Amino acid sequence: MILTIDMGNSNIVVGGIDENKLYFEERITTDHRKTSLEYAIMLKNILEINKVKKSDIEGSIMSSVVPPLNAPLSSAVKKITGKKPMLVGSGMKTGINIKVDNPKSVGGDRIVAAVAAVAQFEGPIIVIDMGTATTLDVVDRSDSYTGGVILPGVMVSLNALVGNTAQLPQINLDAPKRVIGKNTVECMQNGIMYGNAAMLDGLIDRMEAELGEKPALVATGGMARFITPLCNHEITYIPDLLLRGLLILYRQN
Repeated sequence: MILTIDMGNSNIVVGGIDENKLYFEERITTDHRKTSLEYAIMLKNILEINKVKKSDIEGSIMSSVVPPLNAPLSSAVKKITGKKPMLVGSGMKTGINIKVDNPKSVGGDRIVAAVAAVAQFEGPIIVIDMGTATTLDVVDRSDSYTGGVILPGVMVSLNALVGNTAQLPQINLDAPKRVIGKNTVECMQNGIMYGNAAMLDGLIDRMEAELGEKPALVATGGMARFITPLCNHEITYIPDLLLRGLLILYRQN
């Protein structure tokens, strides 16, 4: 089993995976104030809850968009497993070409997701990741990562709306019954849910026009399972896409 850790701005996803199955997947809150010991205790608890022994873990790999946490998390993993984890970054073998202005500036999570998508689909591919930010990344027919877009995530947009208006309440993102809302809460839910779905549809259409051919569409991230069913395009939702990508990168390196 490989211990995989994906550090995002809001959550850290910890998983145990091999080529046969996903053994567990847990989320903990990203907290810059926590020490390596505190993260080690959290990792130890996750492994114990899932009945994973130290001897079960062959190795570990991390991807991160929160550089200040790289050292504390790496130290925490070593405390628990006895082995220093790999960290996704420049110089790592990915199996894909990165054709952008500055390859080193591309977030590790975006490359990891692209690697996992290429392993499962033929290019071109649009990979959608809906977390704190929403990203759409493009892999062309020759398995080259060619760029994408970054925009505010679903909850970032909702929090900005509520935080900057005097009369709009905090709401739950329940599945809309119709597009035309009949009250304030419905209008907000519909705006956020259908608005993000329409945004995805629009960007996909524009990317498809630039590519000149129909791409495979893959989505992951905490909000994707709520938004993608409302899209007009057929999008394959793979919740553990990044963990699969981390496993592939571990094996390649």
